[in-house]
Amino acid sequence: MSKVIDILQRSGSPFASFELVPPLKGSDASRLYDSLDPLMEFAPPFINITCHRDEVEYVPNADGSFTKMTLAKRPSTVAIVAAIMRRYPQLDIVPHVICGGASRSRVESELLDLHFLGIENVVALRGDALPGQRYFIPETDGFCHSSELVAMIRQLNKGQYLDPTVRQGLPTDFCIGVAAYPEKHFEAANLDTDIHYLKQKVEAGADYIITQMFFDNECFYRFVDRLRKAGITVPIIPGLKPVSGQRQIELLPRSFHIDIPQPLVSELNAAKTAEAAYQIGIEWAIAQGRDLLAHGVPAIHFYTMAKTDNVCQIVKNIF
Repeated sequence: MSKVIDILQRSGSPFASFELVPPLKGSDASRLYDSLDPLMEFAPPFINITCHRDEVEYVPNADGSFTKMTLAKRPSTVAIVAAIMRRYPQLDIVPHVICGGASRSRVESELLDLHFLGIENVVALRGDALPGQRYFIPETDGFCHSSELVAMIRQLNKGQYLDPTVRQGLPTDFCIGVAAYPEKHFEAANLDTDIHYLKQKVEAGADYIITQMFFDNECFYRFVDRLRKAGITVPIIPGLKPVSGQRQIELLPRSFHIDIPQPLVSELNAAKTAEAAYQIGIEWAIAQGRDLLAHGVPAIHFYTMAKTDNVCQIVKNIF
């Protein structure tokens, strides 16, 4: 097994990595493999697995009252990792670990379970607010910011546990990735403030950065330049996602708080069929990828959202 930072430092040429969304609870591992198997053609050095916090629903009772229920919509991170390891034992897996919906002790237990499985890479994220919440609200004794989570993981790497019952616990050995937002996180007052918080994550112990998706490479290049001027020196991996249809003109900005350039919007609006719009998304991502490689990025991270056929076409055309 290899750490992402080591892969980045020893790689002689740029490569593609991928991110998968686990299937919904109630399915089996075959759904996961259907998404993962086509990507193996490209021998990815690592695969990221997203994490989704438990959700709260209010179920009506016969008397008109409601019962609050906390529901996990997808299998646990540990279960997903174990399923992938069973099929691809030599593949480096990078699970996402989030602050949202969990206490510090629960997050520590999940990290120690991953360590028990031999996992050496994680991406530390704050996570989103619950549906209906305007702002992120941490759990009791939870993390408010991902920089706090990064710091705790570094403590685990020193063998310093939160759990007082652990005696002489083995140090973990996690390589830590964090997220960045070329167009700034939507909660940040401005980009300078967002970069300030990103630098806190790096100073807490992050080894590398993966960006949110973007559709304008110039925005990414300006962002990287500002990070370097701010003293952030760790590797930065750009993240791409192909647009798959006209509806995403509205859905992506609303869900991910990103801009879609007007030339791409115009092309998508002019598409006569769903197939034509799908192909426009592929061609735009190919052009983005080729330009990124020409500018010397160390890798390109693809957000597949469990659909990989368009990503496979893109990777074949740029690597």
